[in-house]
Order: sequence, then structure tokens, then C-alpha cells
Amino acid sequence: MDLSALEERLQYKFHSGELLQQAVTHRSHGVVHNERLEFLGDSVLNCVVAQLLFLKYARLDEGDLSRLRANLVKQQSLSEIAERLGLSDFLRLGEGEMKSGGFRRPSILADTMEAVFGAVFVDGGFDGAREVIGRLFEPVLKVVDPKTLGKDSKTLLQEYLQAKRLPLPVYTVVETRGAAHNQEFEVECAIPKLEVSVRGNGRSRRGAEQSAAKLALEAAQAAAQALRRAKRKGSAAPETDADGTPVQTGAGTAGKPVAAAESGAVAKPAPPG
Repeated sequence: MDLSALEERLQYKFHSGELLQQAVTHRSHGVVHNERLEFLGDSVLNCVVAQLLFLKYARLDEGDLSRLRANLVKQQSLSEIAERLGLSDFLRLGEGEMKSGGFRRPSILADTMEAVFGAVFVDGGFDGAREVIGRLFEPVLKVVDPKTLGKDSKTLLQEYLQAKRLPLPVYTVVETRGAAHNQEFEVECAIPKLEVSVRGNGRSRRGAEQSAAKLALEAAQAAAQALRRAKRKGSAAPETDADGTPVQTGAGTAGKPVAAAESGAVAKPAPPG
């Protein structure tokens, strides 16, 4: 298998191409597989991310740094990085895993990503691994909010609504697609009081709910910002709390439906009262 395209995406040229080939080989493929490299890569990843956070957040204590690191090196983060690299194009899987859609499975993608980090460490030492991991995690570190400290989207949305004294969101499975071993869920998250209704997708119901919750939180925050701007301009606006979020609004108020749009997600306004 030609792995030069993967090396280009990693921006790292291996001295030993066999190491990278082993890193992308699942145990279902043969005797020589990537689990030992995965073990090593997990430790290297934790060390590098710990260093990055230590340098970036000088005021966080060890407890907050640990929680933030755990959020960054979890399966979801690693599988998303793997998808961004197109790592599934290079996986070496056994026939059974191929047929069952293993090249899309987040656990396999995340484990392979760790194995690749392990392979870079063996091939180029800690400096090589730090450069590769640093580049791949740079987009994540730019948007990470240490205040959330590992809270997921559903938790953040719930806390936001509770702080505004608004009812909790309602999650509804709209559609389930695909075979049993490779399903995709579409879930709607509705916040009636804010007239927010958005949809998110995921390979599990929980994943779809998290995706929808993220969009709903963005929509709710956008609604609050719009209302604050309207108040500053002296425009008519529904009753709001101190943060600009509408409270106890009903049909016939000046509030407008809010829709959040994101690739792979559908936003729809609530039906008119």
C-alpha cells in the first residue's frame, strides 16, 4: 500500500515506511497489527497535549488541566482528526471489519490515530511526535474553552437554559438510516420558548443528540445577541432577562424563529402559533 499521501497529510516523512504500515493495520488484518503502537501513542499523545495545555493556560491548576486534557484526547476528538486526515482511506482491515463498515467506526479511527502517533514517536522521537500532534490539534486548541472543562454539548445547553430559567430542550429521533451495524441517527432538539428547532446527525442516538444540542446552544446564544442589539437600538423586543434572553414569551410576541445551520445538520423554525 502506498502511504505517501498519508505522509503528506501528516506533514511527516517516515524513515521506516513499515512503521506507518503497521500503524494503519487493524488486528483483524493479520498477526502484525497496530495495538502495541496504539499503546505507545496513547502515552505520547497525553504527554504532548499536557505540555501544550501547560504552556497555553498558565493560570489553570492541575485539576483543570487534567480535565481539559481528558476532553481533548477522548475518542470523539481523535476520530474527528482522523476523519479530517481521511485516515479511513488507508486502513488495513480484515474482510469482516470491511464488510461491517469498520473503516467508519470511531473507535477504530481513534485507535489508529494513536497508533500513528506511536509510529511517529518510534521513527522520529519525541520532537517529531510533538510537531505532528501539535499541528493536528492546533485547530482544536484554537476553539477550546477552558471554562467548559470537558462538559459536553447537552450539559452546556441544559446549564444555559437553566440559568435563563427556561424549560429544558426536547430531543426527538426524527429518522434512523442504514443497516443495524452502520446506522446513522437524525435527532431534533427543540426549545419552544425560544422558537428554536434544529437537527443533528450522528452514528449513535447520543452522538446525534450532542450534535443537535451544539446547534441549539449556538441558536439560543445568537437569539440572545440579536435581542441585545435590538434593545441597544431601541427597537421593540420581547421581554428579556439581564442577559438579553427572552423569558416566558408566547405566541404573538415580537420574537422570531431562530435557525442554526451547519454542514450535515438541518435547522427548521417551529410552526407558527
